[in-house]
Amino acid sequence: MSKENVETKEGINALGAKAAYNLANVTKTKPQYGALTPKWLTKLLEFKGLETGIFRVNKVVEGETPLDVLCSQTKKSDIIPDGYVEYETEPREYKLNSISTIINVNTAIEDVYSAPYDQVQEQLGLAIESLRERQESQLINNDDYGLLKNIADSQRIQTRNGAPTPDDLDELISKVWKEPSFFLAHPRAIAAFERECTKRGVPPVTVNIAGGTFLAWRGIPIIPTDKLLVDGLKNPQSEGGKTNILLIRTGEAKRGVIGLFQAGLKNEHSRGLSVRFRGIDDKGVASYLLSLYCSAAILADDAIAVLEDVEVGEYYDYD
Repeated sequence: MSKENVETKEGINALGAKAAYNLANVTKTKPQYGALTPKWLTKLLEFKGLETGIFRVNKVVEGETPLDVLCSQTKKSDIIPDGYVEYETEPREYKLNSISTIINVNTAIEDVYSAPYDQVQEQLGLAIESLRERQESQLINNDDYGLLKNIADSQRIQTRNGAPTPDDLDELISKVWKEPSFFLAHPRAIAAFERECTKRGVPPVTVNIAGGTFLAWRGIPIIPTDKLLVDGLKNPQSEGGKTNILLIRTGEAKRGVIGLFQAGLKNEHSRGLSVRFRGIDDKGVASYLLSLYCSAAILADDAIAVLEDVEVGEYYDYD
């Protein structure tokens, strides 16, 4: 027996761990991608499938009272008011944007090293998660259809003192009072709001929706996302910084905010996402094209509001 395979320590004369390791089965995980998030926005937002990648939002040109009506127990006139409801002549149209990437897989590697995990499926899985991460970011920050860029001026408010207070969130609710669905905020902003609630002795409760547990204010869940940036960063290193908090009503029936996707895609993998096999080159490398089509629409101005310039760096000493 080789001396290298024998461990002599404190009187133990036995096979060493280094040699024994060569005979052991190793239990392993799938590839762990630290940049992935729960992507709650895309889970909670109502989505509408499109036939041709174009969505037109037809709106009514209305005032406080769109039509005159006759409403009286004793008629002052026998003439019933008449008229019609005017539509916008140039409604806004949304066109789906595409987010794409190509994944290459060496077929020799796939053949030899695909147990217990299939190399193609793991590569595609991580790529799809990356596309979904970009989708959530674009829904919030895209220069064309992003929610932050399309909030009406009348729906934008400022914090009273910098840090997000219960009064500030109440003001948001007053802007989106018709069946608000959820707040959306960076985790640092949520922590800042918790501190303000603790300072005032009004800790928020928690609610369980869509398989997650969230803080809630006035019964409305506060959903976390790192796509609402703090000073332009997902993971700011400084103690302070400024961000935004959104309040959203979602659903087409509620004239709310909806996500858009292309329905019935060829080689559809999941909502709005196609995965196409592009072939194998003369070096044995297989490639796959992944394309995700998405956009978002605000059906009514009062479907969304934003609390701007939210300071996340206020801390307190509690007695």
